[in-house]
Amino acid sequence: MAEEFKKGIFYSALGKYSNVVIQLMVTAVLSRILTPEEYGIVAVVNVFLIFFQMLADFGIGPAIIQNKTLSKKEINTIFGFSLYLALFLAIVFVFLGYPISAFYNNEVYKPISIVLAFCVFFYGILVVPQSMLLRDKKFSIVNMITVLANVAAGIVAIVLALNGFSYYALIISNTVKAALLFVIFYIKTNLTPDLKIDREPLKKIFSFSKNQFLFNFINYFSRNLDSILIGRYLSTSSLAFYDKAYQVSLYPNQILTNVISPVIQPIMSNYETNLAKIKSVYLKITTILATIGLPLSVFLVFHSNDIILFLFGDQWGGSVVTFQILALSVWIQMILSSTGAIFQSANRTDLLLLSGVLSAVVTVTAIVIGIIAGRIESVAWMVIIAFTINFIQTNYLLMYKLFKSNFSEIGKALSKPVIMALIQIVFFLLIPRFPFSSFVNLMINGIIFVILFVIGLILTGQMKLLTEVIKKK
Repeated sequence: MAEEFKKGIFYSALGKYSNVVIQLMVTAVLSRILTPEEYGIVAVVNVFLIFFQMLADFGIGPAIIQNKTLSKKEINTIFGFSLYLALFLAIVFVFLGYPISAFYNNEVYKPISIVLAFCVFFYGILVVPQSMLLRDKKFSIVNMITVLANVAAGIVAIVLALNGFSYYALIISNTVKAALLFVIFYIKTNLTPDLKIDREPLKKIFSFSKNQFLFNFINYFSRNLDSILIGRYLSTSSLAFYDKAYQVSLYPNQILTNVISPVIQPIMSNYETNLAKIKSVYLKITTILATIGLPLSVFLVFHSNDIILFLFGDQWGGSVVTFQILALSVWIQMILSSTGAIFQSANRTDLLLLSGVLSAVVTVTAIVIGIIAGRIESVAWMVIIAFTINFIQTNYLLMYKLFKSNFSEIGKALSKPVIMALIQIVFFLLIPRFPFSSFVNLMINGIIFVILFVIGLILTGQMKLLTEVIKKK
């Protein structure tokens, strides 16, 4: 198992880090060509695009990975069902532009929805081929294809933006990426969709996929309601500033957690009945993510101004305070992002669904309070409170209901990373702000952060843990 994890995480890291670098470079260029208003229009429609992607998945992807008994014929039947579903959702998306335009009082969403219908279709039909590659643990193929698609999409976006395509540069490039991903995944899996509907294979995955789908459905609204309401009741510019801050706060997740999470279920699903093994893996992952995430959150909070202005330019100053607030939750988001795969690996999507329902109630309530306050910074504070409550309830379900344990093991996993974060807080409170450019300030403070991080690793003994993980297990 250790070798499988190391191999999977290596290729996942290679792909994710390449993608983050590509996305940062493309975003840095586009943020200086497109305005916050143009980004705000895309942020609005992206909320609905993600919703339709979730509908198209229907929980099929994780169900295929978990169920090792499905034959190739049954997979082809599920692929055929997935194709019909993607086509239906694409047609619905064509007409979705009318209610979106009415809700936001802006006609631009009608033509945009027609273009994005193709994007919905391609994202829908790539679910089965991509899941088959992951089930077969072909992490290198999946990640390299994703890097290739992101490079192509980035080039398309920049060329179109420079030629005056405005927000269509982002929309068309996303569609190109989806099409490329499907074509190459399809060729690599050698699947053939069976267009004759057979309900038996679908029954085999229904129990797992329905809970997964309902969790995704609930989670979608709780995680995207902020964007929907900010775009409707504040302004598209406010949404652009909020969305930009939120996306940057997700980068540590993309760099770290999203490297580990995709390989957890494909590997740990082989230990479905061995809860002691799954708990051991979860606690080790939590310790590692907290060791990196807590000190990193401190760094991002103290240097939010330089990070935003260096990445996107002076016109995005409205994102600074919101990012500073959201950065407080980076370590929580990193750990929470790995919990879904733990529930899946233990075949307990019922607990995953319960966690999703509780999270939705807390998050929706918090976001509505933030919107009523009337500022994106208020929304960010309420989101932080919601993340904290959800961190506690999710770990309660994991430790008490799934593993029959208690919070003391989680507390032990977090204790040393908290000490490392306190070291960073004390030092950055004491040193003055440097009077240089954002880039130079980030370089100096980044070096200080690394030095303090290594000192923290040595003082707390976490260096030994990281060395053990890298070397063996």
